[in-house]
Order: sequence, then structure tokens, then C-alpha cells
Amino acid sequence: MSDRLEGGCFCRAVRYRLTGTPLIVHCCHCLNCQSQTGSAFVLNALVETRQLELSGAAPEPTELSSGSGRPHDVYRCAQCNNAVWSDYGRRPGIRFLRLGTLDDPRALQPDVHIYTRSKLPWVRLPEGVSSFDEFYDPKQVWSAESLERGRAANR
Repeated sequence: MSDRLEGGCFCRAVRYRLTGTPLIVHCCHCLNCQSQTGSAFVLNALVETRQLELSGAAPEPTELSSGSGRPHDVYRCAQCNNAVWSDYGRRPGIRFLRLGTLDDPRALQPDVHIYTRSKLPWVRLPEGVSSFDEFYDPKQVWSAESLERGRAANR
């Protein structure tokens, strides 16, 4: 990953710079993600909120059902309604950044595939990438550095 990745919404009103490396990158195949994005899955980089530097308009939260009973706020551009990132569980220190909003979405790739029990049958998972039928225990998947950064971000 380059030192700084940039991105934003479709109409470019929301612009951001990611100033650090993600904690982890998820490819989520759950039915909620499929429905909310109109796609087979969603790609999210879990990042510390402090690593997102806004240089345009701030995206606005919209509360959605997460399926787990915990709050799920999707931050969208007020003009084009493009989802830029999510906050699962109202943890202000962590954002789930949508990889498709990066200027170069090829810059990051999934570390893990989750909720593969609802993966569409024609989607093939790459060899060597961890996958889970549901969610996973971060203590068993995340690096020690990411675990510490995640704990610090949620204090």
C-alpha cells in the first residue's frame, strides 16, 4: 500500500485521504451486504477513524438494520448518496471504508472472506485467503499490531 490512499464518493463532493494501513480488509458475503449494495459482496477496509482525513464534504450517517441487532450507520454523500464507509455498533474509533470509493480500488485486497455461508454459488474464493461461514474471532485472525491498534481506537 502506498503511504496515502485517496478516495471519495461518485460525485466527488466527499473526498478523503487514508493516512495509514487498514487493520484488516473484509470481503463480506452476508445477505445484508448483498441487499444494501446490490452486489454479490462488499469490500471493507477496517480503519481507524483518525486515519481518515476529509478534504471535501463530510458524509452523513443513515441508520440501517445490521441483522445482528446492533446499530449500523452507513455514511453517505448528501449529494449522490454514495456509501463511503460504515460504523457497525457505533464505535466512533473504527470505520469500515468501502474499497470501491478509493481512487484506485486495486490498492487493497481482502485479507479474509466472511459470511461465506451466503456466498453466491458462482463466486470463487481465492486460494490462500482465510474464509469463514460467519464472522470470526479477531484474536485468531488479526495481527498483534492490528489488535492493539483496534483496542486503542475503541477506548
